[in-house]
Amino acid sequence: MMQMMMPIMSNVMRMSMPDAMNWFAHKIKAKPGLSFDEVVESMMLRANKLNFKYVGNNLMYKDFRAVLGDMDAPRIEVHSFCDIAVGRDLLKISPEFLVFLPCRIGVMEDADKNIWVMMLDWNLEWVAGYEGQMGVTPELSKGAIDIRNKMAEIMQAGADGDL
Repeated sequence: MMQMMMPIMSNVMRMSMPDAMNWFAHKIKAKPGLSFDEVVESMMLRANKLNFKYVGNNLMYKDFRAVLGDMDAPRIEVHSFCDIAVGRDLLKISPEFLVFLPCRIGVMEDADKNIWVMMLDWNLEWVAGYEGQMGVTPELSKGAIDIRNKMAEIMQAGADGDL
């Protein structure tokens, strides 16, 4: 596993912080003309349609304003979702997996007022061929891929404004 990770980590260490973070993120720019609330509403509707449990949010921009007094802070919200069965199976393999739970999708307005939808990229290609060695069953691998696909679909619905 370390042999597989070393080239990746070596390349990441040569990147700037924004480039490194971009490498770990899956992000989609929302269609022009959509409001922030329309993006979020579309995401929630799609999550409900996919029966993907919504477990909470963090409206960070409100704290930027209330705690820091930063009234110019961009609107940033983090929305959390969970597939409890897959989450439990992952925690059985490694309790430290908790740092990645629940699954989160961030919605952010940039300095140019563009709206972005993003998440940690759950692309599992890097584990391909190592599933058995890592304790990942075929069912768990399928479940994790299903979560990633649902999250990508939720993000796309938000970015497209699919109500």
